[in-house]
Amino acid sequence: MKLEHIFEITGQVLTQTGLHIGGGKDNVEIGGMDQPIIKHPPNGQPYIPGSSLKGKMRSMLETVFFAKLIETNGKGEGMPIKADCPVTRIFGTSNDQKPAEMGPTRIAMRDAYLAPEEVERFNKGELVLEEKYEVAIDRIRGTALNGALRPIERVPSGVRFDLSITLKQFEGDGTELLELVKKGLRLIELDGLGGGISRGSGQVSFENLKIDGQSFELPETFETKAEAA
Repeated sequence: MKLEHIFEITGQVLTQTGLHIGGGKDNVEIGGMDQPIIKHPPNGQPYIPGSSLKGKMRSMLETVFFAKLIETNGKGEGMPIKADCPVTRIFGTSNDQKPAEMGPTRIAMRDAYLAPEEVERFNKGELVLEEKYEVAIDRIRGTALNGALRPIERVPSGVRFDLSITLKQFEGDGTELLELVKKGLRLIELDGLGGGISRGSGQVSFENLKIDGQSFELPETFETKAEAA
C-alpha cells in the first residue's frame, strides 16, 4: 500500500459556550470543585485532548453516515470493522478486528493547546476558568433536590485553541476520506464537544481552517440518505 500524501489540517477551535472536558479528581473537598476540567500538568493551562476530538468526530460520522456498516459483537456494542466502512479506514480499529485490506489508520489528531494570545491572557490572569452550578430538579415538586447543587468547571466562551490534524492518503483512497473529515468537523460544530452538551456546554466552532496552507470552508448541509444506504 503506497503512501501518496499526508494532508495537514490546521486552524483554531473557538468556544462558543463554556467547555467542560473532565480531568478527574481523586478527592472532592467539602465546598470544592465537583468536576474539574483537564489541564496540562506543567503549567495548569486547559487544553482539548486529541482523543476527545477524535472520539467525537468518529461517533458523529458513524451515527450520521454509516450506521448500516456497523457490526455488533452480540452484546449490542457497535464494532465498525467492515472493510468497506470509510470511517474505520480513517480512524482504525484494534488489530484483531482489522481486515488486512483496510491498511493503517489514516488520521492523527493532536492535543489542542491554547492559542498564543490565550496563553498570554492566562499567564496574566485575564483568562479565568468559570464555575457553572448545576442542580437536579424534583419534577414532581418543581424544586431542587437536597444536596444536588454541583459546581462544574468550564473554559469560558471566546477562548481559542490551536487545531492540528494530519490525514494520510494511500493509493486508492481518493478524496473521499478528506471530505469525511471536513464533514466530521462540521458535525462537531452542530452537536458539541465534551460533557454537558444537552445542558448548554460544549458548543464550539472551527476557524481559520487550512489544508496544506490553503483556506477552506466546512460544508453547511449534508445529504445523508445516499451515503448511509
